[in-house]
Amino acid sequence: MGDGSITFEEVLMEEGFIPKWLALGREEGREEGREEVAQNLLKKGWGIEETAETADLDIEKVRLLAQNIR
Repeated sequence: MGDGSITFEEVLMEEGFIPKWLALGREEGREEGREEVAQNLLKKGWGIEETAETADLDIEKVRLLAQNIR
């Protein structure tokens, strides 16, 4: 999110309704999903910048993923 807003899940975690480890696991899963999307886009010939924007990943992360594909 990066805009300073807090997610509903973060509120639940702060209030003790969701254990922190569970919330962190969910975020790791989302990150893995974004990486998988980026890999698929790169395999289809998408550029690094547009892949990073579409998959909501840091451009440096996408560059690393691209190195592993080629």
